[in-house]
Amino acid sequence: MDLGLKDKVAVVMAASRGLGKATAAALAAEGCHLAIASREAGRIQTAAEDLRQLYPVQVLTGTVDVTQPDSIDAFARAVEQRYGAVDILIHNSGGPVPGTFDVLSVEQFQQAVDLLLMNVVRATKAFLPLIRQRKAGGCILTITSISVREVIPNLMLSNSVRAAVTGWSKTLARELGPEKIRVNCVAPGTIHTERIEELVAAGARQSGRDPTEVRLNLQSRIPLGRFGRPEEFGAAMAFLASDRASFISGVTLVVDGAQMCTVT
Repeated sequence: MDLGLKDKVAVVMAASRGLGKATAAALAAEGCHLAIASREAGRIQTAAEDLRQLYPVQVLTGTVDVTQPDSIDAFARAVEQRYGAVDILIHNSGGPVPGTFDVLSVEQFQQAVDLLLMNVVRATKAFLPLIRQRKAGGCILTITSISVREVIPNLMLSNSVRAAVTGWSKTLARELGPEKIRVNCVAPGTIHTERIEELVAAGARQSGRDPTEVRLNLQSRIPLGRFGRPEEFGAAMAFLASDRASFISGVTLVVDGAQMCTVT
């Protein structure tokens, strides 16, 4: 299926690895020109070279700390200078530290708010004018987690703050609907990325179990019997960013292999 993304411009935050990189690759495969960012300068340059070798698209890179407004604004200016306007904005960031309420500090709660909520607010403030320049609609997608639907033990910060992001996204979808700008979230379950390995290691340390045992236990909770692959997640993101999903706005698409037990 041709998703109709050829020659559109997509901004993908935190795209040097994991779900962000998989999303950038899926968009590039459809012909999107990219502006990709990460706080890790070496990694984002490597990711860009990988994409350029695989796909005949333009790739602009930026070294961006999503918790720093000046950093985001500077990247937006570079994107405007290169492309003039933007069609798609993908919000992404690393996850906050795991932990329960008793072990987490107030400062760590504030850091999670800056990382997960305020970064999407700031980046949207910076890039929405570039989407509006198209005067042809657009798409804003935020990568969240299934924790917005079903809380995950030991992830107090993610469970709490990502839910706020969902409420922000739904409200923004209603506000921007008259401009034909769609706003959605995509909630991954356990997709096999470096982040998952970090959580496996943390779970092993906390429980005293072998990491392999922790990993197999996680897999056993997924009815499809395995972790998701990053490219599967990227394909879902590309579809939702495309005009093929032109009447889908204000939703959270779950990509989890039926991992959640909730009905909605």
